[in-house]
Amino acid sequence: MKKKTSSLAKKKSSLLKVLKRTPVKETAARAKTAKRRKSSLLTSLLKRRSEKSIEKTVGVDSVQQEVSSAKFYTGYQLEPGRPMSSELPDRYHEDKIIIQVRDPWWIHAYWELRHHTIEETKQRLGAEFEGAQSILRVYDVSFITFNGRNAHRHFDIEISFDAKSWYIDTGGPGRGWCVEIGFRLRNGRFIALARSNSVTTPLDGPSWMTDEEWMVPDEIFTRLYGMGFGFGPASPTGKGMLERVKREKLRLLHISSPGLFSISSPRKVYVKAKGQKGFWLVVNTELIVYGATEPDAKVTVCGKPIKLKKDGTFSLRFALPDGKQTIPVEARSSDGEDYRSITPVVSKETH
Repeated sequence: MKKKTSSLAKKKSSLLKVLKRTPVKETAARAKTAKRRKSSLLTSLLKRRSEKSIEKTVGVDSVQQEVSSAKFYTGYQLEPGRPMSSELPDRYHEDKIIIQVRDPWWIHAYWELRHHTIEETKQRLGAEFEGAQSILRVYDVSFITFNGRNAHRHFDIEISFDAKSWYIDTGGPGRGWCVEIGFRLRNGRFIALARSNSVTTPLDGPSWMTDEEWMVPDEIFTRLYGMGFGFGPASPTGKGMLERVKREKLRLLHISSPGLFSISSPRKVYVKAKGQKGFWLVVNTELIVYGATEPDAKVTVCGKPIKLKKDGTFSLRFALPDGKQTIPVEARSSDGEDYRSITPVVSKETH
């Protein structure tokens, strides 16, 4: 027991000596260093976790963006186009006039003339240009290919020099029109600077042209028209249209004349005779010729005068047998100065 007590006392004594040699400040410094190291390690760990989370999020966004862009990828690289201006230019530096239809009676024209073109015209004409008037010359080009000289008629509209557009009252529904802009000199000579496109105004009522492809009989047409527009007293056009249908039927029935080129050839109804045996078939053809001119003009078809409608239109029905048929149509103005001639040639062969 004495030996064990002596041994413990020696160990306690040595431990006290070690503690006496270790300063308190050094122990505190080591604790602070350990704490800072622990805090640094913890901060580094949190930073690495945050970076990995950001990379993961960016990766998902980039994949989604690639998928979205692939939906519209066509395989072709578009070349960068010309930057478009947000406003239309005031001028295009062209001598041009455009017309467009507004309704059966009115058309609208707009144009641009270069300053150089006008000045060049003035210099070319010299003193002759003095007193010149800016005008729009409106041509009636119904049913023709206009070449500048074959219009049915024309009229002039005086315009201001700085005008850029104009509404034109044609006064003729269902007609074709073309407009030229230029100067009318004092001697009446017209100097055209630009020519427009050609347009056709619509009719102001039901078309007088029948579609032969559908072959609608007059009775069915009258019934359909009455269902759509009405023929009663309250209908604004029904009564007039009914009278028109009646007059047309009478005209087709009574103006006919014998011969190959009759003005009208009523359709013959074939009825199978009693007692006739066997299957049978009959086919005939007809030709419809229609056109228009000035209401007061004199028109002949195959040398025979015809009566025009109030708007200058006409429609004729011809028998069409096999062979080649020539149908000359001639028109002369009321004053006898103007003359036009068109000759349709039709051939038919039955097999």
